[in-house]
Amino acid sequence: MANFSKSNVPQFRVDVYQNEYLAEGAREVNAIVTVTSTGGGTTGKGPAGRGSDAAVVIMVDCSGSMDYPPAKMHNARAATAAAVDTLRDGVSFAVVAGTHVAREVYPADGSLAVAGPGTRARAKHALRGLAAGGGTAVGTWLRLADRLLATADVPIRHGILLTDGRNEHESPQDLRAALDACTGRFTCDARGVGTDWEIKEVTGIASALLGTADIVADPDHLAADFTRMMETAMGKEVADVSLRLWTPMGAEVRFVKQVAPTVEALTERRTQVGPRSGDYPTGSWGDESRDYHVCVEVPDAEVGREMLAGRVSLVLPAADGGSPEVLGQGLVRAVWTDDMEASTSIDPQVAHYTGQAELAQVIQQGLYARKSGDLDGATAKLGRAVQLAASSGNAETAKLLSKVVDVVDVATGTVRLKAKVAEADEMTLETRSTKTVRVKK
Repeated sequence: MANFSKSNVPQFRVDVYQNEYLAEGAREVNAIVTVTSTGGGTTGKGPAGRGSDAAVVIMVDCSGSMDYPPAKMHNARAATAAAVDTLRDGVSFAVVAGTHVAREVYPADGSLAVAGPGTRARAKHALRGLAAGGGTAVGTWLRLADRLLATADVPIRHGILLTDGRNEHESPQDLRAALDACTGRFTCDARGVGTDWEIKEVTGIASALLGTADIVADPDHLAADFTRMMETAMGKEVADVSLRLWTPMGAEVRFVKQVAPTVEALTERRTQVGPRSGDYPTGSWGDESRDYHVCVEVPDAEVGREMLAGRVSLVLPAADGGSPEVLGQGLVRAVWTDDMEASTSIDPQVAHYTGQAELAQVIQQGLYARKSGDLDGATAKLGRAVQLAASSGNAETAKLLSKVVDVVDVATGTVRLKAKVAEADEMTLETRSTKTVRVKK
């Protein structure tokens, strides 16, 4: 483990958890890498002097469906006002109304306003004019947010996106192209309100733009959710951090994934930075901790041999294009042994997160089987999910599962599908299926 710090960024610590011992002939090395940043982020308004480091654009769905029921539009206005109130003084911001086109509601001049008592009041006054009408083309909202955020010379660029329906007025290819254009330019949290939106669209936006996704089934809860999202955004201190993985000659990276606080595949997002090094994006950081599962296949070696199987670094690109700043570093080792007990034990962290990744997968597979009419398959998958949630201590997921199945025996994963399931409960389980818990100490 190593940690590095400069006064203008949080201090990063990297800890590696693994069983480094391999049996003769074994090649797969697994490690959980815990990254913790401290001494940076603050929430709420925070110190006024830090405001100029960040810019935020709030994208509010104003399509016709937001009037059914009218409480959705009313609560969306209130939630956006709450988010505006949570902005730190000095933060650049704008509000966009999204339909089949995107329109800047405030400041409405193609630029960003600077948060202060006056601009907050004017922004909230402008929100009163938000009305529902028109279609949904989320890609246009994201592209406008990108153009607005590009006008701010700040390290932290963030979006908050709310939708209540499906992206029916542009093709999936148009949305994909917009996400590709915005990737790496800003992060974005996405929320679906009600139950008429498409889960894969909302989670896909958050995943591509390294943000969070969630359901707000009851519009009355929007203001609290928007306030929490904005408080988290205001706590971000450093952007564009990458996890850099170096591996030795002859080694192959099997996968890299974030496993806490949510499961997020990163393998395909690798950017090659040298003959044996690649960068994986992690987005913006405040005071927080995340876990990553790294799996490397190394060349075979004889008993007694030791090898550095990987070097994991947190790097921050230099503003002038020079050498990146190393924020923290950890080492992944491989040691070949003929001690069967040493080589066959599984590190508790690796075992836990392997189970958490399987939990997310079987929930999604089980719900898909249920929708497809494969009741036996759904019962088996969701039963396995109940078993995994209980054994790992994931009480929140266990609670969500209990709204979809009747649990007969937790230990064996024996369940019965409920005859009637509220759509909001099913959508909540699927949307939050990737949320994980950490290893119990």
